Amino acid sequence: MPLTIEKLIYGGDGLARLPADDHGRGKAVFIPFVLPTEQIEATITEQKPGFARAKLQTLLTPSPDRIDPRCPYFARCGGCHYQHTTYDHQLQFKAEILKENLKRIAKLELATELQIHPSPPWEYRNRARFQIRPERTLGYYRFASHEVLPIDQCPINSPRINDALQKLHEFGRTTPPPAGVKEIEFFADAEDQNLLAELTCAPDAVSKDVQHWSELFRTALPNIIGIAAFVQRPHSAHQKDDDPDQAPRPLATAGAQELSYKTARATYRVTAGAFFQVNRHLIDRLVDLVTHDRSGDTAVDVYAGAGLFSLPLASSFRHIQAVESSPISYADLAYNSPENVKAVRATTETFLERASRKRKPAPDLVVVDPPRSGLRDKAARLLAQWKPRRITYVSCDPATLARDLVSLLAAGYKLEQAHLIDLFPQTYHLESVLHLVL
Repeated sequence: MPLTIEKLIYGGDGLARLPADDHGRGKAVFIPFVLPTEQIEATITEQKPGFARAKLQTLLTPSPDRIDPRCPYFARCGGCHYQHTTYDHQLQFKAEILKENLKRIAKLELATELQIHPSPPWEYRNRARFQIRPERTLGYYRFASHEVLPIDQCPINSPRINDALQKLHEFGRTTPPPAGVKEIEFFADAEDQNLLAELTCAPDAVSKDVQHWSELFRTALPNIIGIAAFVQRPHSAHQKDDDPDQAPRPLATAGAQELSYKTARATYRVTAGAFFQVNRHLIDRLVDLVTHDRSGDTAVDVYAGAGLFSLPLASSFRHIQAVESSPISYADLAYNSPENVKAVRATTETFLERASRKRKPAPDLVVVDPPRSGLRDKAARLLAQWKPRRITYVSCDPATLARDLVSLLAAGYKLEQAHLIDLFPQTYHLESVLHLVL
């Protein structure tokens, strides 16, 4: 059927509508790999009570902003969503999506200018995860599928990661990974020289086989300073993103278990299994956006990870509490922290509950950098009730950001600055930094 694309939405799809009926305007239809104003022919692939999904069949009238994608796997691979348009237009779409979510969910009209911070659009990722299958398939998941698409290179990954992928292809032809190895992730240091590798294994993987293969592969690729293998944990619908009991269980190790990541403000130990930001070009810019011109007596950094924001804040605040629930990230945080940073192992919700019960004085600044699920309602309400003078919210999901802002704005917080920092070019993902003041 013919459709006209109205706009792009968070998630990468274009929005069109079926013809209007007696009940009002037509049902929303979501179609990937299209652009606003385009007229297309599409096939409906899924019908739901409130919306439908469709697949592009014929491009009748292309957008003037449409370009040829750089990657030969685009639209087959599930990693990228926007390679069919220019980078300037990707930023425009992301800004519109962020503003729309803030307005629709949080009823927040940006009175301040949204400041946009672009990234080099290619070779920016310092971390990439590849699927491994017994038939020697190595690649990413296909779009909207758990079938693996074999790939030879990825243009958004750093050169060192792409080199490691090629080496793994060559090594695997003669020495395939043992049964039970399901994924491999490469993490490159700031100079894009050394790599840390992580293997994800099925529960029935044999430790000695994984250990032997890891040692052989590390010898074959000297830039890999270490390999750590973890057993994949079954996912639970009740599992929380910051559950401290969700630490992966080591199965085998070879070489170093951490690398040193150097930024403009600090150097961090990052252990295999710990979280660290993935855009190697914008880490310093992100840190500056969060910490610049912030000072005082006390600050709190929740979802602190390895201390990306805590360490720079330590130079301008007398006392800092850095809160992290992951045992692996917490160990790095404690190792990296100077004397005036106290590492606290707890979930954000637990930490805020304790602060509320003990009636601890509110700090001058709280930095929150939650996972895609956001703070969640209880933590957002506890934070609002604590009433720190300033809150800096670092978000990787505009919908959960807007949801959490409802509690914060209701408590009297005002938006002081809004930034969109594009940590994920070519994809629908967007990072934002909002400064709130009471």
